[in-house]
Amino acid sequence: MDALSLTFSSGWASGINAYLVVLVLGIADRVGTVAEIPDALGRWDVLAVAGFLYAMEFIADKIPYIDSTWDAISTAIRPTAGAVIGVLLAGEASSLDQAVLGVVGGGTALLSHLAKAGGRLAINTSPEPATNILASLTEDAAVLTVVWFSLEHPRAAAAVAGVLLLLGLVMLFFLSRLIRRGWRRWKAGTTRTAIGGPVA
Repeated sequence: MDALSLTFSSGWASGINAYLVVLVLGIADRVGTVAEIPDALGRWDVLAVAGFLYAMEFIADKIPYIDSTWDAISTAIRPTAGAVIGVLLAGEASSLDQAVLGVVGGGTALLSHLAKAGGRLAINTSPEPATNILASLTEDAAVLTVVWFSLEHPRAAAAVAGVLLLLGLVMLFFLSRLIRRGWRRWKAGTTRTAIGGPVA
């Protein structure tokens, strides 16, 4: 297995939903389909904690504004999880390899987390909850598909994760421009109202 490719894929997925990544990798280790997955991820206590936290995220991630609060809390957790998974995948490799995989996993997780959190902030401008639910289910399906696919085809899965990461960052760039433009308009409108008095 290409450890770097798997680290990149799991790093991207960790930025979206770290607990689901741990569950998928841990279950794969328990099933025994992939020998290279570190045994630490397949421990029952790790799976139990990951399962409990995933259940919490599954609910919180579908409620407008609660999802953004959860994302804010996860800003440190998701990149850390991506880095730890990268180091674990390095196994008994050299310290340099462990450091490289840790940086790849953590850095990729941070970028995908920022794209997810920014997208959710934009979605929360819509008052109805259906968009949040659809976005959350789509993200979970993407994480499950990419991580499971990476166990058999790590390089192809890494390419897919790379495309998804790029799309997420491009979306974040355009959304940030729209938000800044809207903020400037709102600020200019409140300034005019304050100077000229309330509009009749």
